[in-house]
Amino acid sequence: MKARGVKYICYYVTMSLIVLLSLSACNAEDSVYRGAECFFFFDTQLHPQPCHLTGILGNPGHFCKIETNLDQGVRHLKTTRNYDGATENIRLSTDRENQYRCVLGAGNCIIIGTSSYDNMLIAYEGQCPNCLNQYGGTRYPLTWQKGGNQLSCAKCGRYYDVNNGTVASGDGGKQLYRYQAAFDGQFIRAWN
Repeated sequence: MKARGVKYICYYVTMSLIVLLSLSACNAEDSVYRGAECFFFFDTQLHPQPCHLTGILGNPGHFCKIETNLDQGVRHLKTTRNYDGATENIRLSTDRENQYRCVLGAGNCIIIGTSSYDNMLIAYEGQCPNCLNQYGGTRYPLTWQKGGNQLSCAKCGRYYDVNNGTVASGDGGKQLYRYQAAFDGQFIRAWN
């Protein structure tokens, strides 16, 4: 009887752990912003340092705003670094680079970098989440402030901590919308 009781306890503990783990996996997936499509793919081997995007990797607190446009059939990335405001025009001219589509969120802008809190690569929507939620549209771009440690919205006056996405000052509210981000040793990716 005792062995049978231990068997049932082990079964229920195991099933409880499986349920808890599956729920936490759902919560991680739910934290990804899906209000606008994001698909970004960047080959760091084709653009070694001093390229801005390659330079953010492994450098805690370094972020870039990324915008894209097509000029005479060639995709260009415009990056703006957080810590010095320097801009760069990156021309994606190889067949390998152009085989991937590039969609950068609600306002054609994402923010990607390495958090100084946990040294993880993170990507954010480039629009104010609170204004997107309240007003709709895409007229709420975030700009670098406070030495690049914060992003601000001119519409609502909120400031966001770039390293964790929380509201740093202004009315409370939603934190920055996040996309999934990864670096595999060659490619930087952001997606939802």
